[in-house]
Amino acid sequence: MQKLTPKTYVLVHGLFHGGWCWKRVAEALRADGHQVFTPTQTGLGERFHLFSADIGISLFVEDLVNVIEYEELNDIILVGHSFGGMAITGVADLMPERIRHIVYLDAIVPLNGQSVFSQLPESVVNERMQAADDFDGGMSFPPFRPEAFAVTDPEDIKWLARRLTPHPVKTYTEPLFLNNPPAHNLNRTYIRCTNPLYAPMETTAEWVKQQSGWVYVELAAGHSAPITAPAELADILGHIG
Repeated sequence: MQKLTPKTYVLVHGLFHGGWCWKRVAEALRADGHQVFTPTQTGLGERFHLFSADIGISLFVEDLVNVIEYEELNDIILVGHSFGGMAITGVADLMPERIRHIVYLDAIVPLNGQSVFSQLPESVVNERMQAADDFDGGMSFPPFRPEAFAVTDPEDIKWLARRLTPHPVKTYTEPLFLNNPPAHNLNRTYIRCTNPLYAPMETTAEWVKQQSGWVYVELAAGHSAPITAPAELADILGHIG
């Protein structure tokens, strides 16, 4: 097998998760000689002790910008999973010159001025806000069960259940303001997880398919592909860029 040219990846997690969810993908990419960073956003995962109701999407963007700055990263393949599409879009807006390729893994692709909630049906917004109100007075969303992300292996379900943490509501209500179009005319790929399809990403995936300038790839795995199909996902990422 031809050895791939070493690249630099920044892998960004989604709702309720942390950088830990990329462990298997990161190991596969590093085994091929790539440099991989898996930051955890403030207030989640091992940084849950920093949780605050004031944490919004702008802080999540700042988290990632600081990783890139302090690790002195350039020519990055920036990957966002699910909700992580919000933060990577904000990073691309602020430092497009540092990014080689931007990848949305079954992820949100926000337009200028949109919040997560502005992209969801009113019924879903109301349901999630009610869950947050019942959980802790509206500061955070209680974690979904792992099965909601199409995780079926009993050991993986236990692993996720121990690690998923509440997610700050403000990251869903705060709009993301951009100076450039989505993905900022960077090289960009959308990976759609298709087995099974994750309904919340259906509208975004169909929108991407109608746009020019995108590479659209399908992966026969569920929404939690970093956990359930790490080898297949690492292979796709390894050939990007």
